Amino acid sequence: MNELWIVSLLGCVATLLLFRKFAIRLRLSKAKHKSMRGHSKWSRRIAGWIKFFEYSPQQYFCVDGAPEEVAQQRIKGFNALTNKVKKQSVKTIGQYQQISDDISDVQFTSLYRVPFPFRTHLPDVFKLGSMIDASQGVKVKDLDGQWRYDLSGSYGVNVFGYEFYKDCIKQGSARVESLGPALGSYHPLIADNVAKIKAISQLDEVSFHMSGTEAVMQAVRMARYHTKKTHLVRLCGAYHGWWDGVQPGVGNRRKVDDVYTLADLSEQTLKVLSTRHDIACVLINPLQAFHPNADSASDASLIASDRNTHFDKTTYTRWLKRIRKICTDRNIVLIFDEVFTGFRLSYRGAQGYFGIQADMVTYGKTLGGGLPVGVLAGKHELMKRFKHDKPVDVSLARGTFNSHPYVLGAMNVFLERIAEPEIQKLYQNIEQTWIRRVAHFNQLLKESDIPIKIDNMHSILSVNYLQPCAYNWMLQFYLRSNGLELSWLGTGRLIMSFDYTDDDFNQVIHLFIESAIQMRNDGWWWYSPTLSNSSIKQQFLKDMLNASLPFKVKGKNKHQGKTNENEQSPTSLTHAKTSNSDKVYGS
Repeated sequence: MNELWIVSLLGCVATLLLFRKFAIRLRLSKAKHKSMRGHSKWSRRIAGWIKFFEYSPQQYFCVDGAPEEVAQQRIKGFNALTNKVKKQSVKTIGQYQQISDDISDVQFTSLYRVPFPFRTHLPDVFKLGSMIDASQGVKVKDLDGQWRYDLSGSYGVNVFGYEFYKDCIKQGSARVESLGPALGSYHPLIADNVAKIKAISQLDEVSFHMSGTEAVMQAVRMARYHTKKTHLVRLCGAYHGWWDGVQPGVGNRRKVDDVYTLADLSEQTLKVLSTRHDIACVLINPLQAFHPNADSASDASLIASDRNTHFDKTTYTRWLKRIRKICTDRNIVLIFDEVFTGFRLSYRGAQGYFGIQADMVTYGKTLGGGLPVGVLAGKHELMKRFKHDKPVDVSLARGTFNSHPYVLGAMNVFLERIAEPEIQKLYQNIEQTWIRRVAHFNQLLKESDIPIKIDNMHSILSVNYLQPCAYNWMLQFYLRSNGLELSWLGTGRLIMSFDYTDDDFNQVIHLFIESAIQMRNDGWWWYSPTLSNSSIKQQFLKDMLNASLPFKVKGKNKHQGKTNENEQSPTSLTHAKTSNSDKVYGS
């Protein structure tokens, strides 16, 4: 009888333990975003299943079901734009083609400027990136002597303008030129730099690295080392560098089991943070406030017109404060990844902008005064790489080029300059300046009947499309041909430097609207009442499944031109003029 009672008791305990484990797992699952971005393992698996497919010449200009006369209009505009770019950029195109087979980054960015089914038949002159040899004010110059307004922001480095950073590099180099690239020992400028970074971050210690990715790696490593906990939490869609530890989904072929990707602005996420005992740190990229739970907007993923960037400072500030409190209560390290937002959102970066004090902060990009750098600032107890009572229990992090004298020199000038009254006054007004400019931009777009709205977070802008369309990705090429320099993300992110005047930006608005009108006149924004973002994406999904699955997904293809083998499709009219560089479309 006693044995039966013990067995029953053990069975009850086992059931309770299983139920508890299930409840914990369910809580974690509910805290994940419903999209594939919130499910890293599944997104990686599915990415491996998807096969490449391309739209044929018969489909390319009418995947949205546009009639033949509109497809012909698009072909004419497409060829005219191709010829224009060719004539504009002969030297630039030739130089870029010379390096395209030798630099892996070039090969990647050339292919990922548009949704992949369109890239094969995209002319090479559109695939190629920029080759520039001079900057002046808010403009950059290509090898053919064309000056363009820079909207790329040099990946975020260019906060204060190219002339500002040229001075930082020039003056900084002069301060250390007698030493040269001596490594291992420190140039005495390091003491002044550290004191200034500590004052800005309001943290206790500083370590130097060669990139923002390295700084984030060190922050996470130290958080795990000191908390003795295993997992980091990243918010869905956030970017923290290219290393495996913070990129557990698409783009990472290694299994990562010590990362939780949780939904931004979610009560379920707060419950997970409040109840789990294995979370070492929460990693926050403050730029995520611009597009919660979504990746950085890119024209390569611009399938339809459902891009949705939006910034609500009040809501996101409240969210960050709640995370801050939970991290304090639960001994979780709060890390702000300010590699992009540092020194842009405010003098103290996102910490000052949102009014949140982090336990660790990573900096990069602009802090180097125009030269490569990564910096980690943190509390004393989190920055120690050893333990006094356990002398062989260390967390080593070094780097051959850490504290390079020329980087320290440019950084020293940068930190001096941004503390000057002129820059401090600029910080007080810059957010309102860009809010006003974007409002004016949107008013002119509306008056010009352009189906576009510009959203912004501070001086970071994004182009949102208001009308269902499968060809919004074409706008980037019109903009570039008319004198606007974009990054390879296209219209997804426009990064503005603080030296833009109202006159400069008004000229940008003029060129933007001129480009959009050309695109509209070429038929790309043709619209039918039966066309919707959902129908465009459904058709794309069907085409993708038909290429990936061993069987065909049935259903009428209502968004592609009606052609047969005996009919002449819109693109076949130009097929005879094919060249090696333009694949299908003749000049």
